[in-house]
Amino acid sequence: MIATGALTLQVEFLDGTKGEIRFFPSHLTGVFEPLKNPDFFAQARIEQGVVTWPGDLDLAPDAMYDAVKQNKIWMLQ
Repeated sequence: MIATGALTLQVEFLDGTKGEIRFFPSHLTGVFEPLKNPDFFAQARIEQGVVTWPGDLDLAPDAMYDAVKQNKIWMLQ
């Protein structure tokens, strides 16, 4: 997983499935609001197979995998 730009991640799963995760600013409210900050967003990391940020922000790995497997992209909007 790598942050490739503002609000975009490239991911690759253990089975070789690859895709893109895109966030839309309108989705980044509440606990996800810190992701609007590019420096904070760039701190994305993998922890026990889950994309996560400081402060226990994380993404649902099953939903991410299913969307990427089917569409090559997961758009969070």
